[in-house]
Amino acid sequence: MSIEVLNESGAPADEETLVRLARHVLDGMQIHPLAELSLLLVDEPAMRELNLKWMGEDKPTDVLAFPMDELRPGHLSGGSEDGEADPGLLGDVVLCPAVAERQARQAGHSTQDELELLCTHGILHLLGYDHAEPEEHAEMFGLQGRLLESWRESR
Repeated sequence: MSIEVLNESGAPADEETLVRLARHVLDGMQIHPLAELSLLLVDEPAMRELNLKWMGEDKPTDVLAFPMDELRPGHLSGGSEDGEADPGLLGDVVLCPAVAERQARQAGHSTQDELELLCTHGILHLLGYDHAEPEEHAEMFGLQGRLLESWRESR
């Protein structure tokens, strides 16, 4: 898997761990091993701007997901004309460590734990999961919990 991390936030983050987590989540979701994912860490002004532009919310948020190709769990790819699997470009997960740090304090865990939760959450959004409806919420957060639990057990 090609997982690129760009930290423009000015905050320290364990980028190697985020890459390993992302790989764990994508493997667990049976995404093509050559799929591409981008993780971007930004500061609050940049996240506020993205959140306003794309979600209509004039405040920084913790995570945004910008999907590219339509890859779904259990599918190795969208396929190609010759029937061979192609890896696809998943998209971008944008994280805001400053918001994650505040949320981590409120939740009573580390900022890294919060970033791992948000990274997993963002990847699931890239794969088409949502939590607007109660059934969707239960499915997405249940899956997120299982993926994080298996991640922690594997470390």
